[in-house]
Amino acid sequence: MAVSANMKWISACVLLLLVYGFVTIMNEAAGHWAFPSPCGTGNSIDDCWRCDPNWYNNRKRLAQCAIGFGRDAIGGLNGRFYMVTDPSDDDAVNPKPGTLRHAVIQTEPLWIVFQRNMLITLKQELIMNSFKTIDGRGANVHIAYGAGITIQYVSNVIIHGVHVHHIKPTGNAMVRSSPTHFGWRTMADGDAISLFGASHVWIDHNSLSNCADGLVDAVMASTAITVSNNLFTHHNEVMMLGHSDSYDGDKVMQVTVVYNRFGEGLTQRMPRCRYGNFHVMNNDYSYGWGIYAIGGSANPTINSQGNRFAADPTKPFAKEVTKRTAGSESEWKNWNWRSEGDVFLNGAYFVPSGAEAPEAYDKTWGYGGAKTVDMVGAMTADAGALTCRKDHLC
Repeated sequence: MAVSANMKWISACVLLLLVYGFVTIMNEAAGHWAFPSPCGTGNSIDDCWRCDPNWYNNRKRLAQCAIGFGRDAIGGLNGRFYMVTDPSDDDAVNPKPGTLRHAVIQTEPLWIVFQRNMLITLKQELIMNSFKTIDGRGANVHIAYGAGITIQYVSNVIIHGVHVHHIKPTGNAMVRSSPTHFGWRTMADGDAISLFGASHVWIDHNSLSNCADGLVDAVMASTAITVSNNLFTHHNEVMMLGHSDSYDGDKVMQVTVVYNRFGEGLTQRMPRCRYGNFHVMNNDYSYGWGIYAIGGSANPTINSQGNRFAADPTKPFAKEVTKRTAGSESEWKNWNWRSEGDVFLNGAYFVPSGAEAPEAYDKTWGYGGAKTVDMVGAMTADAGALTCRKDHLC
């Protein structure tokens, strides 16, 4: 009897080791480590850090979890923590220590966190410096009813876990951009997050809505960008990627749009692309669109993979996912736009164009590939700013 009991115990241990080894091998084969935990959803970003109950003390692990073209954006990984204690924004030239504006203009790398829940109403654009992470986890942070966030000619920025909404045009004012420089800013459009000549930027797990212009706009040769896990709602022109049809400097643009939920009340530009290379992967478009979902002009390459497109059944003339916003068919028939592994519901359809050869899309691959579309619901279920508590899974 004792021998039999020992054999059962040994067999159980061997089985556990085999299972653990299999999970480890599969995670390493996928190119990242994910905790072998039931909280995994297949969302490669979230499974990298959200399964850790000690996330609060391991905040900077987040910087190792990006995928896509913005995967090398380290933000403030190599800097100290900066605690925002004051939600005010009374002086855009001489911001008070402890405010968000004082944090983002510093020249040193900083990982910026928030002492408590707060509403920050910016008087003027929040002009960020390089190597900064804005990390809203653990607090309910709203940037609203004033100016938005500007990432201009800087690199290595992560914006995570904040609500940005009801942003208004501001400007014709002096604004500080570093401890040693301030200057005159003309009128800003009222974007939630604006990228201008920026690179290595990761915008993850934010809730964005109701702004005067775009929710995420990237122009003037901005590149190496990932937009992931965001919740977009109640807005017309959601995301513009590319400055204008006359500015071919945007040929360098590479953007990954992944694991986002395009929610209620959206009309168009999810995204709208120009010139560059765009990987639109595993997003949920279940609430439909007013005009189109994915559009563009000036010969962008768009690789749409594993997305769930559901047209709004109440809008009979808004079924097409795609829209060429300029150019005749004789022009755009050569643009490389493809759909692979997408699902189309309620009459939605995608009009492809260009080459069918895989090499046409080589420059759109910032990550190893899309998951199957049946996983999209689970992977995007927690899109937007998360409710995270210390000592709990986030």
